[in-house]
Amino acid sequence: MARKKSPERQRELPTIPKELIDQFVKGPMNAEAVNAASMAFKKALIERALGAELSHHLGYAPGEARPEEAVNHRNGASGKTVLTEDGPLRIDVPRDRIGSFEPLLIPKHERRFTGLDDKIVAMYARGMTMREIQGFLREQYGTEVSAGSLTNCCRYDSSTIQGD
Repeated sequence: MARKKSPERQRELPTIPKELIDQFVKGPMNAEAVNAASMAFKKALIERALGAELSHHLGYAPGEARPEEAVNHRNGASGKTVLTEDGPLRIDVPRDRIGSFEPLLIPKHERRFTGLDDKIVAMYARGMTMREIQGFLREQYGTEVSAGSLTNCCRYDSSTIQGD
């Protein structure tokens, strides 16, 4: 006799204040509007986290006076498109004057945001070809990913699994 699977424990999600939700929801929403609001919120969270990383790196928050001993300071932001589980997302990554800021959330030269690599490896492990994976990403996320990028993704992840 088959046993019932125990329910998986879900992560505790942070509580979002009602006032914030009221700013996004003005009435009935369709799925596209929910996805757009989710992407806007994700963009804001990522940019806020990157800003906090830069503040930590520089040793002072935006709007505060720069410490006299500090030679580095904020220098605007540069645009970057990252591929998320929900599709491409254009974000502004803060910069520092010297160029020594190395973001941890989305490192320099990284184009994928957490989670997509796992999906690509799962598709590859299930026997999908690189062309099939490219087609799937094009249809589902509206983005072109080179075969080289897919190969690098699968090579990296399989080496970490094998312990190389």
